[in-house]
Amino acid sequence: MSSTTPSLNLCTIISESKRIIKAHSRHFLALSVLFLLPVSFSITVYPTLQQLLLNCTQNPQSLSFLAQFTSTLHNNNNNNNNQPLFLALAYVIFVSVFTLFAVGSITYSVFHGFYGRPVKLLSALRSIFTSFLPLLATTIASQIIMTGLVFVIAFFFLLVVKLVNSVGFTQFDYSSPYFKGFALLVFVALFLVLVNLQVNWNLASVVVVVESSWGLEPLKRSSSLIKGNKLVTLSFYLYYSFFTGIYFWSRTALSMYLVNSDWLKNWGFVLHIMIPSTLLTLLFLHYMAVNTVMYMYCKAIHGELAMEIAEEFAKEYVSLPFDDGKVPHLVSVSYAT
Repeated sequence: MSSTTPSLNLCTIISESKRIIKAHSRHFLALSVLFLLPVSFSITVYPTLQQLLLNCTQNPQSLSFLAQFTSTLHNNNNNNNNQPLFLALAYVIFVSVFTLFAVGSITYSVFHGFYGRPVKLLSALRSIFTSFLPLLATTIASQIIMTGLVFVIAFFFLLVVKLVNSVGFTQFDYSSPYFKGFALLVFVALFLVLVNLQVNWNLASVVVVVESSWGLEPLKRSSSLIKGNKLVTLSFYLYYSFFTGIYFWSRTALSMYLVNSDWLKNWGFVLHIMIPSTLLTLLFLHYMAVNTVMYMYCKAIHGELAMEIAEEFAKEYVSLPFDDGKVPHLVSVSYAT
């Protein structure tokens, strides 16, 4: 066994996840069409549809054919002011449910594909029933913690401002550079804390699916697996956050342009919906696959994977898909007869 601590390599993990997806391309295509494509389509269409609903009330004379359709629904509804709220609520529920479906089924499939086991669509769909509620509970727990943290820091910020004003050292003017500088400092600190939590909890969804845990336990387990590999996990998080951010920025700008143009009347609108939806579907698929493979590599580095493979594949020689230079003491497991 090597005395040096092995390290993760993001390129190796991405390459391994691509290999698994390519080996079961039709399986992951089916899961993507079932769960990820509806999510991506909803994310792509929602800003445009929301803008159309707003235009129905502000400028009904300048509507295109889609806006006229939403205007008809708008006029048939007695509670017009609640339509954007109902649309937003339906959007959040739909996207959340289908995202959890996708996470459960794709994580299950990548996990079994990593071991070289047969990956079956029916088994992946069945895994949704066992993982959905634990994933939902874990997601709610993480959101409660982060929301509570935001409220605590916001309360601290307001308390400091009130104390400074009451003591009389200085009077905070909300337009003064001192107030803006302090607010920026608090915002940066909050941002860094939230990013750190996201990095530490990055593997929580995989832990829920693979280890059948839920609530706070997957968050703690993810933090322990990430320990010592935070830099690679941060790189992975920033890598996909960058491309996702570019996508959302471009879609928001494009939706505001399309809703005020004649492109809604031709096939250009369809292309500007389907192409980004497809790209976002691929981005989500690779994110979930890489996240699952990273979980396996983190377990290997912590010395947890060799015994599992020895137990499951006893009397067989199993070569793990690790870079020899990165995980030298877990490259393979040989079980003597």
